Amino acid sequence: MTTQSATGPYAIQVEHVDVRVGEGPPMGAYLARPADPGPFPGVVVGMELFGVDAAVRDVCDRLAGLGFVALAPDLHHRTAPGEELARDPAGRERGFELLGLMTRTTVLQDVGACIDHLRASGSEPVSMVGLSLGGHIAYLAATAFDLAAVAVLYGGWLPTTDIPLGRPQPTLSLTPSITGKVLFLVGEDDQVVPPGHRSEIADALREAGVDHEVVVYPGAGHGFLNTDPAAAADAWQRVHTLLTGVGAA
Repeated sequence: MTTQSATGPYAIQVEHVDVRVGEGPPMGAYLARPADPGPFPGVVVGMELFGVDAAVRDVCDRLAGLGFVALAPDLHHRTAPGEELARDPAGRERGFELLGLMTRTTVLQDVGACIDHLRASGSEPVSMVGLSLGGHIAYLAATAFDLAAVAVLYGGWLPTTDIPLGRPQPTLSLTPSITGKVLFLVGEDDQVVPPGHRSEIADALREAGVDHEVVVYPGAGHGFLNTDPAAAADAWQRVHTLLTGVGAA
């Protein structure tokens, strides 16, 4: 399906695709790309707890309108394939159940498969944009893969072992393995990423010599991309600048 982007210069095409992961069943994913032939740089989009829902697809569509091939994998595909959760207390509870079933090994397999899928279709370089849970995954992926850049939007639990993705050692401890640029965006009032965690993240990036920027939005909470228009507008400008700087359309 081809549609006109409301947020960028490119008309876009969107589709659901299957991404091969090892020898198991394929992983479903949402793909948005400019309608022009390209080639265009690739971006893996890390979903929130709720799955590849309308908000995540909107991020992909917006990236495509700006000139990137955006691929959002269903990271719940092993346990609840295709499930989209409501953004309410019941959906959050179910999302945390599914989060508890993720492992560092399987998530990295999934992201690696997406990177391969994008590169096989001609997208280079490849970066990642992650939201909340997906932000943690983007940071983790930056330590394991040759990603040009990652934008981490309110990614939680990085300095802790509170979730399986943060074990056996906290994901933040892997920071010295990052080779690309890192943009970390968070709200001042984000209860998932408290001030102490923000300081630890900034310190780890600085001490590891990673090319990075940490931005804290005054008065903004968790998930500000969907709730705080001013913070969201600035975040989108910074994300676009980051991705353009490592490989623009």
